[in-house]
Amino acid sequence: MTLRLDLLRHGETELGGGLRGSLDDALTANGWQQMQAAVAQCGPWDRLISSPLQRCARFAEQLGARLGIPVQLDKDLQELHFGAWEGRSAAALMETDAEALGRFWADPYRFTPPEGEPVLEFSNRVLAAIERLHAAYAGQRVLLVSHGGVMRLLLAQARGLPREQLLNVEVGHGALFALRVTSGPTLEEGG
Repeated sequence: MTLRLDLLRHGETELGGGLRGSLDDALTANGWQQMQAAVAQCGPWDRLISSPLQRCARFAEQLGARLGIPVQLDKDLQELHFGAWEGRSAAALMETDAEALGRFWADPYRFTPPEGEPVLEFSNRVLAAIERLHAAYAGQRVLLVSHGGVMRLLLAQARGLPREQLLNVEVGHGALFALRVTSGPTLEEGG
């Protein structure tokens, strides 16, 4: 059986761009609007799953209450932890750590930011969470409110991209994508 999984990235955050990772900053008013606009003509969903970080969870809880559907928080769907790079922009890192940043962009599976989470471990935890969702909710339509890194990983898998192209997947604030998930998990893009 297939799980229909819609992916929604959180909107703009109060502390702005850069590598947010496990930092728990809130959405701006514009961030709320981005997410509301993304889901305005979508659904219906049987349930909502969200990262527990407030930039995702607050919106999911509000939407779930409005739609009368259950919301589940899953820590395994949090963003990649960027270690010493958390909160820093790519421009700032280019000034202080350009070689390391270049290695990360070239192949994030082979280079881990200082004190950060290896992308392979991140990939394993996210895909295990998706497999659990498929086992629990196959036959349903679920909205997953999460992060750019989680969505890039899932979209790269669905598109069959090589690992080195993970960071080339574009996922803007408030972006919404549809996936079909079958056992394995096997991911295909589209609703």
